[in-house]
Formats: sequence, structure tokens, C-alpha cells
Amino acid sequence: MGRGGVLRPGLAALGLVMAVAAAGCGGSGDPVGASAGAAHSVPAPSATSGPPRPLSGTELCVSAVGYWAHEMLDGGEPYGDYQSMGLSNRQYDILRQVVEAARAAKRTQSVRAAEELIGRQTREACTERYRDGGPSRGPWRS
Repeated sequence: MGRGGVLRPGLAALGLVMAVAAAGCGGSGDPVGASAGAAHSVPAPSATSGPPRPLSGTELCVSAVGYWAHEMLDGGEPYGDYQSMGLSNRQYDILRQVVEAARAAKRTQSVRAAEELIGRQTREACTERYRDGGPSRGPWRS
């Protein structure tokens, strides 16, 4: 700004050009330094989508148990107890059953068969265990 609160014409034009350029580039989803032909891994959020919905107990169970089951199948051992893994007691029970079955499938069939088994059994067990809701909902609460 110039003296007395008057904006100089050259700075005003530069500011306008920068604002238009920034508005034109904003929300494009391009990471800094990405080439024009690079594929985008995460789509830009739409204006009408709103906040993401929270995951259900079943979805959280499938995600957490599936993650640890794949880690353990690959030879990784979790540190600490089930709570340090971010699992509930019921999720840890599912994990132990799924990993035991997946290791057997890996020995007798293949890694692919074991991974498919993890996906299938984790989804089935989590759906069954969370069908009545989480610990704050269900037939044992009134």
C-alpha cells in the first residue's frame, strides 16, 4: 500500500493476477512438483460430499484385525499386548483365530490362499461379533 492507504496500481494488478492464478490452481490435487501427466491417487473432495461418515464397529474391526493378520502372516510379531496394537479383546480373539487358520493355509496351499482367507474370515468374524453393536449397545444393555 502506498501512503495514505492508497494502493499503487502496479501492486493491485500484481495482487489480482496472483489471486486469479492461485484460485485457478487451488483444489487441483496436484502435489508440489508433480508432472501434468501424473496420476492422482486421491481424488479432490467434492463440494457436496460433506464430512466422511464414521466407520462402523464392524468396519473398524475388519480394518484393524486385517492389518495385524497380514503383518503376522508375513512373520511380523506385534509388540506388547492387544491394547498396544489398538485392538479390543474381542478383536484380538478374532485375530488369533484368523492368523492360526491363515498360517495353516499358507503351509498347505499358498500365500494367496492365506491372504484370501484372512479377508474372508476377518469380515465374517467381525460381522458376527458386532451384529448387536459395540460394547455400549446390545442385548446386555438396557
